[in-house]
Amino acid sequence: MKKMNYLKHSALLCFKRWMGKDYAIFSSLNKEIRIGFLLTAYLTTMGFHNLFAETDTIMISKKVKLNEVEVSARRAPAVYSEVGRVVTVLSRAQIETMPVHSVQEILRYAMSVDVRERGPLGIQADVSMRGGSFDQVMILLNGINITDPQTGHHNLNLPVDLQSIDRIEILQGPAARVYGPNAFSGAINIITGDSGKNKTATSVIGGEHGLLNTTVSTSIQTSQLRHFMSVQKGGSNGYISNTDFNVLNLFYQGQLLLNNEKLSFQIGHTNKSFGANAFYSARFPNQFEATRTTFASLSFENGSRIKLRPNLYWRRHHDRFELFRDFKNAASWYAGHNYHLTDVLGGGVNVVIPSKLGNTSIGGEIRSENVWSNVLGLPMENPVKVPREKGAFFTKSYSRTNASLFFEQSYSANGFSVSAGVLVNQNSQLGYGVDFFPGIDISYWFMPNLKWMASYNKSLRLPTFTDLFYAGATNQGNPNLKPEEASTIETGFRLTDGWYNTHISIFYRDGKNLIDWGKKPDDTKYTTSNINRVKALGVEMSAAFDLKRALPGQSFFKNLDMNYAYIHQNKKSDSGYESVYILDHLRNKLNIGFIHETGLRNIEASWNFLYRDRVGYYTVSATNTHKSYSDFWLTDFRLTWKSNNKSVFAEATNLFDKQYADLGELIQPGLWIKAGFKVEFGY
Repeated sequence: MKKMNYLKHSALLCFKRWMGKDYAIFSSLNKEIRIGFLLTAYLTTMGFHNLFAETDTIMISKKVKLNEVEVSARRAPAVYSEVGRVVTVLSRAQIETMPVHSVQEILRYAMSVDVRERGPLGIQADVSMRGGSFDQVMILLNGINITDPQTGHHNLNLPVDLQSIDRIEILQGPAARVYGPNAFSGAINIITGDSGKNKTATSVIGGEHGLLNTTVSTSIQTSQLRHFMSVQKGGSNGYISNTDFNVLNLFYQGQLLLNNEKLSFQIGHTNKSFGANAFYSARFPNQFEATRTTFASLSFENGSRIKLRPNLYWRRHHDRFELFRDFKNAASWYAGHNYHLTDVLGGGVNVVIPSKLGNTSIGGEIRSENVWSNVLGLPMENPVKVPREKGAFFTKSYSRTNASLFFEQSYSANGFSVSAGVLVNQNSQLGYGVDFFPGIDISYWFMPNLKWMASYNKSLRLPTFTDLFYAGATNQGNPNLKPEEASTIETGFRLTDGWYNTHISIFYRDGKNLIDWGKKPDDTKYTTSNINRVKALGVEMSAAFDLKRALPGQSFFKNLDMNYAYIHQNKKSDSGYESVYILDHLRNKLNIGFIHETGLRNIEASWNFLYRDRVGYYTVSATNTHKSYSDFWLTDFRLTWKSNNKSVFAEATNLFDKQYADLGELIQPGLWIKAGFKVEFGY
């Protein structure tokens, strides 16, 4: 394979051997692992890339107060009221009222977010935004990119459980200028930790289908050190045949505070094994998958005025996919299971310089993505044994490196705020040149409670290793794929007061070279290709009401939250072309959440009503005919009792036992009764 090196003028440090047992694969590959020496030295001595501050409260006017959180809609952190983008922040308090037990379930309720679950309770789900595909959303953990280069199916293989999450930030629309490539249609940043108290928390959840989930977390705070640790173990027998699962999550986060400096470290590991009934094809209902993910990052912040913020991170993901769970009863043509291992090593530096002209942010990022597989990549001269798998070998591999530089200038004064910049990106993959991705966000408070927002941003998404190389009985990748690109313009208004917060916006996206799996009428296999152009027009609305303040003198009604999104896509494709992903999307999505008292002491009730109307169709395996997706309503209900440091809940998800599928013929769980408790111990 031809090697491409864009660091031609950098001294190179070559690691020819890895001594750790877990890294033995690199030694056996008989390759040199090359890292830009000058860049590495720079990254390890400069400041942290992107840090999130604690929640504070800012007086917008004498009459209006907003909870202001620093969000990452820019390279320089900015408070929520300043940004000219649509950003949804789900706080810990909101999460605790929802009838959910995983990040995937929370995101189902968010505006313009399409969650197509393959397994329940966070086992596996495809997350997309604004009518895009599941490969077009970047997932971050505490500001660090943990997106999987093999496939977006694994993006939410997170080493954290719901109890460990402090808040979730959802940036709607393109975010390449803020986060880099692959934040094509949006980004989701999951932030862990708690309010800074010394405490230990334990929660237990049980329910139908043999569901049992236990979590223990602890926080230890001193004047200079902060520690947060959590362990989660869960499983279920499955709601239908071959939907059983087991999951183990381990996570640690530590911080060292020294005057104006902060050193942060996080490490996590997740183990999942699950029956994958019809996950990728209804023709084979007895599929099975096992994944292991290990992730670690180190970041540093230095300086009280000029901020120097670097980070280094590493992510390793193992995947074993079995088309036939019972190998003895597999079809005669079945050659064996698929094995994949991806290794990602990356780092970046962000320098924020304040002045009378605002904040100037400059920096760069580099990311090395590598895969070893018996399906994905280019043939290897010498096979490599698959770690912890008996008799299995990697026969293919592939590596690519992405480098980017960015510049951004932001300014705020007298209710006006603007942020503009550009990302310059280059990928070592053959045929990919240097690309420029500019953007600008503007906002202005016309009145103390009325803000106008507008933005233009350009974004890209690199094909995954599955897009490029996957080959199977019914699928064939395409190594000649081009990156996806899109330009998006949007504008909107936010109206807020003491008891309500409302928003409406409209966006238009012009995408080209969009990557899709599909086939023409005469084709025997689904292949990946660049669809010429897809244009999208969308409208988004949200409203949150504090009913206790709106209706004084009563104590029954507490909160009402609503969001609605409509998307129309103009898709140009050949007649008869059958799309797997790009040409179907949520056309209408409405979510209504309502919380009220019950009249019983310390017990409140929360309801959620979700409506989804999907454009597109799927192929019925038994008849080989097309069937359009049906729209549907889902209702979830929870009762919660709280007293001091204790809480108990009982809930019913899919209360009316609606039969529905998010993807193809994969039927989702019906009515599912669950109950549990949580206890916190302070010290």
